[in-house]
Amino acid sequence: MLWYKAWLETRWRFIIPMIIMVCSTIGTVFTWKTVGDLILDPSAINQTGEIGRQIREALELSKTFGGFIFFELWRQNLRQMGTLFAALLGTGGLLAQSSGGGVLFTLSLPASRNQIVGVRAATGLVEFFALVFGSAILIPLLAPAVGETYGLGDTLAHATFLFLGGMSVFSLACFLSTVFNDIWRPLMVTLLVAIVLALAEGFVEPVSRFGIFTAMSGDAFFRSGTIPWLPLAVSVALSAAMLWAAARNIAARDF
Repeated sequence: MLWYKAWLETRWRFIIPMIIMVCSTIGTVFTWKTVGDLILDPSAINQTGEIGRQIREALELSKTFGGFIFFELWRQNLRQMGTLFAALLGTGGLLAQSSGGGVLFTLSLPASRNQIVGVRAATGLVEFFALVFGSAILIPLLAPAVGETYGLGDTLAHATFLFLGGMSVFSLACFLSTVFNDIWRPLMVTLLVAIVLALAEGFVEPVSRFGIFTAMSGDAFFRSGTIPWLPLAVSVALSAAMLWAAARNIAARDF
């Protein structure tokens, strides 16, 4: 009953993002041929400074199918959408139901508050897992259609980085949903925190090297085969701590 109720609450927050991420992945793979024919010589870019460096790097990466997928999907589209949809799936729960009286029905079910929070969190994480891996697996499946190949191992590795890093975003939204009694404030605060951290990683070198969002893109793995153990472990630890805090908040709440 709890699992079905959690699914009913989140199903459209899962189905619509799944369609969006799948379409984005398909579109990016089939755009490769067009983009590949239009790639400029990076040395022809005269722009100086950080912007010029980023443009040249993007052009250099896009010379190969693997580099194009890394730059367009893992570093940009899937990471950005994954962050947004992780936050969206993490919002909601008991407090969001309080205005309509649904909280009383949920609390009347033969389950403890910890079970209610746990099932809601587990449902969201399973849905987030399906979003990430369901869209990612299309890359090696569709690559032959454009005359390219993409390793299944690379796909699973990058998808794992994205999922484990996104867990902290999801868990922050879950925790904030036990603080605020609506959906929008947890979502907005979570996205604001994510934006600030992502900007910090983009401009501060030590933060970028060990940042969760850099780990989500699998930058070190793409360039040198290095697995970002530390930031991923931090993300998992933070996720566990925030979900535990969310359960404690609900257990102590007087409805």
